[in-house]
Amino acid sequence: MRTLRSTMISSAVHSPVALSPSFLLLLCSSSSSLNLDYICTRCETKLSVDTSRGETFQINFDVTFPRVPCSLLSVDSMDISGEQHLDIKHNITKKRINLHGDVIEVRQDGIGAPKIEKPLQRHGGRLEHGETYCGSCYGAEMSDDDCCNSCEEVREAYRKKGWALTYPDLIDQCKREGFIQKIKEEEGEGCSIYGALEVNKVAGNFHFIPGKSFHHSHFQVHDLLALQKDSYNVSHRINRLSFGAHFPGVVNPLDGAEMMHVKPNGMQQYFIKVVPTIYTKIKGHTVNSNQYSVTEHYKDAEWMNPDALSGVYFFYDFSPIKVVFKEEHISFLHFMTNVCAIIGGIFTMAGIVDSFIYHGQKAIKKKVAIGKYR
Repeated sequence: MRTLRSTMISSAVHSPVALSPSFLLLLCSSSSSLNLDYICTRCETKLSVDTSRGETFQINFDVTFPRVPCSLLSVDSMDISGEQHLDIKHNITKKRINLHGDVIEVRQDGIGAPKIEKPLQRHGGRLEHGETYCGSCYGAEMSDDDCCNSCEEVREAYRKKGWALTYPDLIDQCKREGFIQKIKEEEGEGCSIYGALEVNKVAGNFHFIPGKSFHHSHFQVHDLLALQKDSYNVSHRINRLSFGAHFPGVVNPLDGAEMMHVKPNGMQQYFIKVVPTIYTKIKGHTVNSNQYSVTEHYKDAEWMNPDALSGVYFFYDFSPIKVVFKEEHISFLHFMTNVCAIIGGIFTMAGIVDSFIYHGQKAIKKKVAIGKYR
């Protein structure tokens, strides 16, 4: 394990409510000395046991891989309840970047539509006029009526069977879509991937790996084996990672984190403790979100399990304690009590100073009078 990064919102946060924002910010920042809490909001903190069940939450991410091309980068998620989503494409966008980090292309995840030409039918012949297209799944059909009309559908059929798509250049759909050519064109490029995942509120993990993954004999394996190089460098930069909606004062410890590795083929692991958080604003609007702390660990290829895959893994678990923040004003009675206390303190100090001066003068006059008689 390397470093421990954790963050919790301060319970003494003050925020302006009215008047000039800069003026109020100055007042609120020094409100403890000026006693001007009445015109500012205070954030009170409470801890309680999290009793919520059967909920989902959103993971927002933006990660850049300078040495993994977009066509080979995929996102998977799974949790302890057994639910898993492999090669997720919904709500995910990829940006192709060059060696200097400049954006080449922005696209929704996926390979693209097939080129227009006569495709190979499942029965072996080419598509004729007026005939409905039904492409072969190359032995991965689940039933006699299954059709695979795109390279992506063939890959998905193979994944469901637990097979690796080792020679996509022999697949008619992949050749027509220029799948292999697209991957070769992106050699030497990087990829910035961002989006959101909706997952169950239970312990689980999500990860970024080169190539689509499938499960075979309880192990996770890559497809596209024939296209993969001997190694992939999983160096990356986490531009943003949050668990839930943003709320005032939250700081995500992995935002801006950068992990650059010299050796290729490795497993970067982040172990995250998610703390459920409820933030209630002064007007009553409630934000249900999360904070988190994290530790990270990198495992070189030589120390990896033979069945393990190179990639970046985020393992998360939930704290049983929930943090509740609530913005509120102090009561007018409390405010007046503080004002009276300040006024009373001023009068007391003035009385002490006045008494000191009076008795001092009296003592001096007495000494002067004694000196005259002598």
